Amino acid sequence: MNFDRKEYSDQLLKTLYEGLLRPRMIEEKMLILLRQGKVSKWFSGIGQEAISVGATSALHSDEYILPMHRNLGVFTSRNIPYRKLFAQFQGKLSGFTKGRDRSFHFGSNEHHIIGMISHLGPQLSVADGIALANKLNGEQKATVVFTGDGGASQGEFHEALNVAAVWDLPVIFVIENNGYGLSTPVSEQFRCASFVDKGVGYGIDAIKIDGNNVLEVYNTISQLADNMRANPKPVIVEAITFRMRGHEEASGTKYVPKELLDKWALKDPVENYEAYLLKEKVITKAYVDKLRKAILKEIDEGLKTAFAEGVPEASVENELNDVYAPHDYKETKPTGEKTSERRLVDAISDGLKQSLERFPELVVMGQDIAEYGGVFKVTEGFVELFGKERIRNTPLCESAIIGIGLGMSIKNQKSVIEMQFADFVTCGFNQIVNNLAKSHYRWQQNADVVIRMPAGAGVGAGPFHSQSNEAWFFHTPGLKVVYPSSPAEAKGLLAAAIEDPNPVIYFEHKYLYRSLSEQVADDYYTTEIGKARLVEEGEQLSIITYGMGVHWAKEVVKSLGASADILDLRTLLPWDKEAVEKTVQKTNRVLLLHEDCLTGGIAGELAAWIAEHCFKYLDAPVFRVASLDSAVPFASSLEENFLPKGRLKQKIEELLEF
Repeated sequence: MNFDRKEYSDQLLKTLYEGLLRPRMIEEKMLILLRQGKVSKWFSGIGQEAISVGATSALHSDEYILPMHRNLGVFTSRNIPYRKLFAQFQGKLSGFTKGRDRSFHFGSNEHHIIGMISHLGPQLSVADGIALANKLNGEQKATVVFTGDGGASQGEFHEALNVAAVWDLPVIFVIENNGYGLSTPVSEQFRCASFVDKGVGYGIDAIKIDGNNVLEVYNTISQLADNMRANPKPVIVEAITFRMRGHEEASGTKYVPKELLDKWALKDPVENYEAYLLKEKVITKAYVDKLRKAILKEIDEGLKTAFAEGVPEASVENELNDVYAPHDYKETKPTGEKTSERRLVDAISDGLKQSLERFPELVVMGQDIAEYGGVFKVTEGFVELFGKERIRNTPLCESAIIGIGLGMSIKNQKSVIEMQFADFVTCGFNQIVNNLAKSHYRWQQNADVVIRMPAGAGVGAGPFHSQSNEAWFFHTPGLKVVYPSSPAEAKGLLAAAIEDPNPVIYFEHKYLYRSLSEQVADDYYTTEIGKARLVEEGEQLSIITYGMGVHWAKEVVKSLGASADILDLRTLLPWDKEAVEKTVQKTNRVLLLHEDCLTGGIAGELAAWIAEHCFKYLDAPVFRVASLDSAVPFASSLEENFLPKGRLKQKIEELLEF
């Protein structure tokens, strides 16, 4: 292995050596503890330390780096206290996730490290978001994110690199090519000769380096980071290396030919660099022995502290309190009394515009939302008011844009992301339910992201542009789900959603966009999330609903001449249990109505809760009315049959007669 020290000082060379030695010695200790049953799992990076250490050492301490399983050297190079790091590995309360996640699945803003989730690809887009925030704020910083040859097969890899290229984001994408994704060799992962070949396709630079040569890694990342601080644009770095142990220890390495292991053992990054420094007389054997003893002492002391700590004491209150980031809601009322007649689409646009004025850190992203104004024209004219930096057209890549929203949150920026249609959110589902929703619970990082969801049927748009998919998110702790039914509610709830530091899925019914209007306050105001509204009052029954269901209920109740409480939930997660109990106690008969399909719909959960908590008030079974358990059909006659409105009258009559 050829080392080129350039003009680097002896002190820097020693620092890099110590950087390599620390993760190697921790790993050697962890493997012993694993065999002793004192740690439950370990992902070994032995043989790959030079990439983590060289890259981290090349960055400024306040520049973010996003590692993966085998990047222990990133954490040790950022001087994370061993007691806290080992407590994390042990699932102890003093770790970074309070015992809620393991190994390197955590972040630390103090150390400017954002850990991975098990799905591998999402952190690439999060890095884009951090870089975008840096760029928007005029901060000349580089961001480094790691993936492996296996992870590079995921769709998020393409989306993140493509957006970074289109937006000239200062991100260094380090691909650790270690030859295998668990047991799958690279020959079964991709057909190009090298990841460098992918740079041409994205229109960005790409270079290949020896990932086992710490000086080559350090020098390369240093130069690239210096260049992109002044001239922001992404780059691919393919670091050739090898994983000397299993994907994780239980999987072993039996699938690896012995000659390959023997070949790469000769390229050990620690042993070769140590031999080079000894040869150059930068260090001595005595120096190595003294350093090893000092590091081992630190490791033992850190382990002693971590092992001495008891297991976390389970507390329902503590667990639930960390699902959402704290938010001290304070209602904002209109400062004046002036109102204007606004359709739902106008009210949403007005709320978004006023939020952009109120929060300079807010960025809106989505397909065709800039000059075109979005397919429903919610953002029409926004570019002229706020500029293309804040009103950002995106490539067609829902997942990356959602991940970018989380990355921007890490840098204390807000984002509103428009799904062109709620149906398309499936392409970004993983980022929402596994990254945004779990982030605060896992490591106290909020996701200040609102995702606007044009949803619902009744417009003849067929199976892929008409779904009511709110129940998918209703099941996910950490999300807030909002579904207004009127223009005034829509404006206030959207403003409140943007103020809220938690991820909010905000549904907008497409049929109501231009078919419904009312007087809406001209001034900025908020409507509290989590509170239902009694739209109409009556005595005979309670209809609990939301969205389009509110209008169906009002129409059918009027046609029957019935007397009903119509409770608009407005917020589906968290939903207003107090308001539900109050109306059930009042009328003693309950009908739950929603546009979503019956099976697995939100009404099922509400019905179960009412049966458990309000049974003593009921004079009849809880009835549900919902759409058919089928996809949304295209033809108007079929769509009308699919929707629940035509069955609502009969169900109300049955309930009243029970």
